[in-house]
Amino acid sequence: MIEIEQFPCLSDNYGYLIHDPKTEKTAAIDTPEIAPILTVLEKKGWNLTHIFNTHHHYDHAGGNLELKEKTGCTIYGPRGERDKIPGIDIAVDQDDSFSFGSYQVDVLNVGGHTLGHIAYHFPECGAAFVGDALFALGCGRMFEGTAEQMWGSLSKLSSLAPHTSVFCAHEYTLSNAKFAVTVDPDNQALLSRVQEIEAARAENKPTVPTTIALELETNPFLRAGDQGIRAQLGMQDASDVAVFAEIRMRKDNF
Repeated sequence: MIEIEQFPCLSDNYGYLIHDPKTEKTAAIDTPEIAPILTVLEKKGWNLTHIFNTHHHYDHAGGNLELKEKTGCTIYGPRGERDKIPGIDIAVDQDDSFSFGSYQVDVLNVGGHTLGHIAYHFPECGAAFVGDALFALGCGRMFEGTAEQMWGSLSKLSSLAPHTSVFCAHEYTLSNAKFAVTVDPDNQALLSRVQEIEAARAENKPTVPTTIALELETNPFLRAGDQGIRAQLGMQDASDVAVFAEIRMRKDNF
């Protein structure tokens, strides 16, 4: 089975290394910080063969060129942001699939945080690496995209198999939880999850990865159709996109 190593980078990023033991291929999901990536590679005895970039922000692509120079790895990245990401060899987008070692990787366009943001879905492994598109109990700010685009992207991720593990790029869960209860205060699953998150963070334990099933049950950004949330917002007759946009606006100002 594929091996996934998760480790902290910068102030609140997570780095990921994916390793296929059959073929000895190893990929970094984004390049937030070089030193931790090299440390884990050395510790595991892995050679970096690929980088899979999700979007162009510096804390996701800033280490590309140095790592490529050190390892000769091949860099995949979003076609829509090819000119903004250093060192891309292969540009991919929605409905593209490629092989990584023994495994299939499906590309999803999940633009909104940035226009060309993509996610990497490993269907055989039940894993999705979503960058800043989806967080545990949250989603990325819409720096470049529209509410319609972002809602469409989140709906795409929501349609993945419920058991899919979601590997987000940041540890934002506690702050997201504090906001989530303001728009979904009667969600007992959410209230229970908040307690678990508070306990985990008090011990400096990660709250990532999450799962699609858990996010559908507790993440307000995926629950724009929920009648309880709509009643809380006074938006019973609004469209899902309008409800999502209101939740996003409230979080931006929280």
